[in-house]
Amino acid sequence: MDRMRESVFAVLGDLTDRSFLDLFSGSGVVGIEAASRGAWPVVLVEKDARKIGTLKRNVSFVTNPVEVRLSPAERYVKKAGRSFDCIFLDPPFRYPAKAALFSLIAAHGVLSEDGLILIHLPKAEARDLTVTDFELRDERRYGNSHVIFYGKKAVSFRG
Repeated sequence: MDRMRESVFAVLGDLTDRSFLDLFSGSGVVGIEAASRGAWPVVLVEKDARKIGTLKRNVSFVTNPVEVRLSPAERYVKKAGRSFDCIFLDPPFRYPAKAALFSLIAAHGVLSEDGLILIHLPKAEARDLTVTDFELRDERRYGNSHVIFYGKKAVSFRG
């Protein structure tokens, strides 16, 4: 995970003053890394109430404020009311609504115009994921897992 995280952040580059949403945040390590690289605001969303104490302890060491939200990812996306420059998705491997979550993000305008969505998946699921609301920008392989980068579809004008 450390090698993957370092590589992902190398691809993202400078995050100074770029907003970051970490859905399915678990311990918060990815969002904390984003905050340490200048991202702001940073929001960590986790639905498991048992992890919130750990999340709050982990973010207490970060100098930039990090918001921790107890919520299912889908509910947060529906009520976010704002967009983010980077959205990191690390859903449980058995989470069945991965493609539907992309559609929710699109429908509720949660990704900024030049933003990226990153999803961490096991190798077997990476080839089966179909995303229609965004276009593939990059894909990185790390052993048996993949991180796939999506952005908004380019608008083409025909005339």
